Amino acid sequence: MERERAVKLLEKHLTSPHLIKHSYAVESVMRALAKRFDPERVDFWGVSGLLHDLDADLVDWKNDPTLHGPKTIEILKEVSFGDEEMYHAILAHNEATKTPITNFLDRALYASDPITGFITAIALVYPDKKVKSVKVKSIVKRMDEVRFAAGANREAMRSIENLGISFEDFAQLSLNAMCEISDVLGL
Repeated sequence: MERERAVKLLEKHLTSPHLIKHSYAVESVMRALAKRFDPERVDFWGVSGLLHDLDADLVDWKNDPTLHGPKTIEILKEVSFGDEEMYHAILAHNEATKTPITNFLDRALYASDPITGFITAIALVYPDKKVKSVKVKSIVKRMDEVRFAAGANREAMRSIENLGISFEDFAQLSLNAMCEISDVLGL
């Protein structure tokens, strides 16, 4: 996959700074997961994560969540970017599309999407607001605090265990990945 081309697509279609940062965060976690589960396709997994929310500024997904995902696929097909596996993972990350999770890529994206926002929420409660201040112990503890980041899909994050990785290991991997791009995230 051509990452540079993916970045240009991201910059063209997403305008919300928080969504752009989120996309880079998901990319970083997906790359880390690919190194563990599919080392031959790190770039493919990363680009899938980078582009998973490409339509978030273009559709009214808050009022109709089923719109989120299909528009991304439409955009990607128009410019001949990606393939059916990527499209399926992008659709499967949004439960509203009712696209079943069928493989490692789908599961990884489904779990990576919410954990990046969850880690960001934790970082923002620290005085320095830095992701490097977050500890895995805090991530694990906050999972049981249902009022903290109440919108974060904890079931999706924990579903990573279906890939044979513990949630604690996933939290560590995700945190490390986000720390590597903390400057991009502004955290």
